[in-house]
Amino acid sequence: MILIVIILLVLIIAFLMIYNMSIHKKIQNFNNLSQKITSLNVLQDFMNTISEVTSTDEKIKKINDILIERYQIKYSTIVIYNGVDYAIKASNVDTKHWDTLKNLQNEEIFKDSINTATPKYITVEKEDERLPYQKMEFGRAKCAMFFPLYVENIYIGYWIIEGSKPHEFDKIDTTLLEVVRNNIVSVLKTVENQQVIENIVRDDKFSGLKSAEYLFGEGKKIIDNYTTSTVCLFKITNLEEINQTFNRETGNQIIIETSKLLKENLSDEYIFVRYMGPKFAIIFSGIEINAVANFMKEMKQKLEEIEIEVELKTTGRGKKKVSVAKPKINMVVSTYYKRTALEGLTKKLEEYLDGAPKEENTINYL
Repeated sequence: MILIVIILLVLIIAFLMIYNMSIHKKIQNFNNLSQKITSLNVLQDFMNTISEVTSTDEKIKKINDILIERYQIKYSTIVIYNGVDYAIKASNVDTKHWDTLKNLQNEEIFKDSINTATPKYITVEKEDERLPYQKMEFGRAKCAMFFPLYVENIYIGYWIIEGSKPHEFDKIDTTLLEVVRNNIVSVLKTVENQQVIENIVRDDKFSGLKSAEYLFGEGKKIIDNYTTSTVCLFKITNLEEINQTFNRETGNQIIIETSKLLKENLSDEYIFVRYMGPKFAIIFSGIEINAVANFMKEMKQKLEEIEIEVELKTTGRGKKKVSVAKPKINMVVSTYYKRTALEGLTKKLEEYLDGAPKEENTINYL
């Protein structure tokens, strides 16, 4: 009888062990699935952030916030080499620690990680210990995972996450974090072109207008607040002729007066830039083409009424003759749809103006 009870107990214990193992495996699978779903959601958030009409720095900061929130990371810092030195692009660590965090490439413990492009995990064993790179701080971080960032085999910086407890990242799925690291690199590559555009915007000397690059950076933020907008590109078709017949100063004065007239008649919410040379661009944010048709006709008429008097020397007794320079305008107008390729549309309009006959002097709708 006792033997039967013992056998039953052994079977029950064995069953419970197998059941517990099964439950543990299911929980582990669920956690893995949960982490994968989280990573997919993070990736989607990354893509949404890229498409937002914000500056490159704002995008990187938002990406860092997403990482902290979704992965419940205590501290996360993204450091990028800007061509001169290492700069913190995003961090939720107190700024008093930034000097340390932006110089981790000089720490011996991370040099091998940078050279081999592999992550580095470090942790303390006791609460009263500190990590090798920490200089004056004890209570903030007790473990860290360092991810070097590479773009096309070129080292550009690093991403470091830190935990407040020893061994906090022991069971974290590094494979998923590698995917996140690769996504960070993809975002950095994507916003790099935007950053270049933002950095090369200039104010034109004669017109006082922003250069064309403004359209594709700060300008696009304003434009994409609306579903559709109207884009107008116009060209002073006889500007080169004015420069040759009179002089370049007269041509510059034509540009000045053209810009002045339009600025006086355009609302501040519309974008007006000197696109290139004799070409200018106006973006009527949130306005349909038919709503600006009459305005553009009126503006074209007024622009072509501009007169710049020029004194010309004559032969004989040195008498001077006064002549008049007047601009001729060719316009092309089209519709821009939110978050489509604005640069593609303006390029199409520019090609039309450049390919049009010199004598063309109309408003065209594409």
